[in-house]
Amino acid sequence: MANTYTQIHIHFVFAVKFRDAIIQSKWKEDLYKYMSGIIQNNNHKLLAINGMPDHIHILIGLRPAQSISDLMKEVKQSSSKWINQNKLSNGHFEWQEGYGAFSYSKSQIGQVINYIQNQELHHEKKTFTQEYRDFLVKFEVEYDEKFIFKELI
Repeated sequence: MANTYTQIHIHFVFAVKFRDAIIQSKWKEDLYKYMSGIIQNNNHKLLAINGMPDHIHILIGLRPAQSISDLMKEVKQSSSKWINQNKLSNGHFEWQEGYGAFSYSKSQIGQVINYIQNQELHHEKKTFTQEYRDFLVKFEVEYDEKFIFKELI
């Protein structure tokens, strides 16, 4: 076959280290633009990005030339560095280790975009921890409770 054709939609979810609510509204849009640039510079199609002070949701059309883990590594490392270089948070900013990556069919994309765009409304009823566990259950991902989130000791 002469060309490669794909349709891969991935919804990423990841949290600030210790789930600290430190992404501030005054710079979150700039953070989203920065992350969007990373995604687009890697030839993926950004479909939606939004979050809360303690976590981010990103929906992309993934190009298979780059692995999911390499993309997430670049997004998280580069955005942490950008936040710290611009002194946007009080103290050193870090993302929690790991992430969730959930795949959707083309017919579900509109619903996922709506879900991501309405994070503020959604989180009036559910915490991030509840939301993340619900994703794991919905997608039948086996997990060990003690490894979901790193706790501040």
